[in-house]
Amino acid sequence: MKAAKIFVMVLVGYVAIVAAFESMIGFFQPAGATTLVITTIDGSGQSSDRVVSRLESGGQLYVAANHWPRAWYNRALENPSVQVAMDGQPAAYQAVPVTGDEHVQVDRDNSLGLAFRVLTGFPPRYFLRLDPQ
Repeated sequence: MKAAKIFVMVLVGYVAIVAAFESMIGFFQPAGATTLVITTIDGSGQSSDRVVSRLESGGQLYVAANHWPRAWYNRALENPSVQVAMDGQPAAYQAVPVTGDEHVQVDRDNSLGLAFRVLTGFPPRYFLRLDPQ
């Protein structure tokens, strides 16, 4: 009984850490030289900006949904015409879901560290290739 109680307490503590980390990332949206701002549009025409990491593989530009909150990613799947601002310069792109061998290669070229994966609760990782329009 005592071991089960400890396990539950550790599990609840871990879930709280993940929730706090994910909430802080979503709220503060830290930007830097390795990020970009993607603007997606939902079904009602409402636009939304999100700071995401800028990834490259094979000379192509990618972004990844690395966290549990991923509304921006779902909006990009619904309406793949997105605006991307890199270094303050906006441009139109087509967001293309990445699967198969391309997904494996992009993941290999842009691997995440164990500490980051632990802090984010090991979410599945999805990529979008950003093709200029």
